[in-house]
Amino acid sequence: MFRTLLLAAPAALLSLPALACDGFSVEGGYVRSSTAMSTSGAGFMTLVNNGDTDCRVVGARTGAAARAELHTHQIDANGVARMIEVEEGFAIPAGGTHALERGADHLMLMGLTAPLTQGEMVAVTFVFEDGSEASAELPVDNERMPGAMGGGSMGGMGHSHGN
Repeated sequence: MFRTLLLAAPAALLSLPALACDGFSVEGGYVRSSTAMSTSGAGFMTLVNNGDTDCRVVGARTGAAARAELHTHQIDANGVARMIEVEEGFAIPAGGTHALERGADHLMLMGLTAPLTQGEMVAVTFVFEDGSEASAELPVDNERMPGAMGGGSMGGMGHSHGN
């Protein structure tokens, strides 16, 4: 019986499903608030899918805020831009990217638990459509100018996968 278990264990491991976003990383990410007294903030970055399978980020969470939502800007009939939650999340094609940047798709942090202080790190967990997760550490950079995304894999930030 022991021999049967030894042979069955590797086969069971091979049958486990792969994470939908295996190969996910964040590049050039940062968060910022508009003022030191702000109750909300935003995160900007490039979501990268180096995997072989399309994936979809459907949510996020952080200890830095009561709520983290995926947002975009929508222009109404009067030409006024409004931020709205993107409940279906952001698709990231296999081998592709999805930019989160000012004036477009972004990560919204609402109900900040403390001021976002220049140079601190904010841990963010991204949730994927299949329930898997990936974490990133994003620096607070209240001085970065629009369009200055930075570069390098994870922008010097680590990430991990887990359930």
